[in-house]
Amino acid sequence: MASTSAPRSETGSSRMKSAASTLCYDNQTLLADIRKAMGTMKEIGVSLEKQHKSQMVKELEAEFMELLKAYEDCANLSSAVDSVGNMYRPNEQVTDFKKLLDDEMAKTKRHSSSVPQVNQLFRQFREAIWNVHNSGQPMPGEEQEDIVMTSTQSILLNITCPLSGKPVGQLSEPVRSMDCKHIYEKKVIMEYIRSKHGQPKCPMAACPKKIVAERVVCDPLLRVEIEESCAMNKQTVRPNVIEDFTEDLEQEDSD
Repeated sequence: MASTSAPRSETGSSRMKSAASTLCYDNQTLLADIRKAMGTMKEIGVSLEKQHKSQMVKELEAEFMELLKAYEDCANLSSAVDSVGNMYRPNEQVTDFKKLLDDEMAKTKRHSSSVPQVNQLFRQFREAIWNVHNSGQPMPGEEQEDIVMTSTQSILLNITCPLSGKPVGQLSEPVRSMDCKHIYEKKVIMEYIRSKHGQPKCPMAACPKKIVAERVVCDPLLRVEIEESCAMNKQTVRPNVIEDFTEDLEQEDSD
C-alpha cells in the first residue's frame, strides 16, 4: 500500500508544482504589463510637469499609487502561488486550496519582499517629475546624499552576472532564479549547475539559496526590469558626459 501511495503522492506534487509554475509565469506577464504602464505614466507625468500642469500631475500621481498597489498585490500572489506549489503534498484528506492560498498570501504580505521595490518605483516616479524643474536638487525632506543613492539605485538585485562578469544588459539570454531572484547568463549558469551535480548554491556571493535548473527562467518581467535599469544608467551617465565636454571647451578657450 505504501509503495502505491508514494508514486501517487509524487505525481500529485509534481502536477501541482507544474501548475503553480505556469500560473506564476502568466502572472509575471501581467506584472510586466503593469510595469510598462507605470513607465508610460511616468513619461506622461514628466510631460505634464514641463507644461506646468501641477493639478493633473497630482491626479496622475494618485492613479500611479493605485497601480502600484495592484502591482504589489499581484507580486504577492505570485509568491504565494509559488510557495503553495512547492510545499503541497497530497494526503488522504481533501485539501482546502483556498485556505492554503489565503494563508500563504497572509504570510507573504507579512514578509513581503516587494515592499522595498514598490517604494523605489514610487520614488523614481516622483524623482523624474521633480527633476523637470529641479534637476540636481534634493526633493523636500531629503538630503543631497539621497540624490546620489537613488539615481544610481537599480530594481535588479545584481547588475552583473556573477559567473560571466557581464552587465545584465549585455547578456544574450538573461535568466533569473525564482528562489533568490539573482540574474545570470543562461548558458553559463546551466553549465555551472551541471558541473556541481545535485543542487549547488547560488554563485552570487553570500547567497545561501540553492540553484535548480527548472527554477532558473527568463520571466516576462525580467526583460522589462533590465530595460528600465539600462535606461536609468544612461540617464545617470549623460550629465557627466556633458560636463566633461564643457570642461574641454573651456580649456580650448583658455588656450
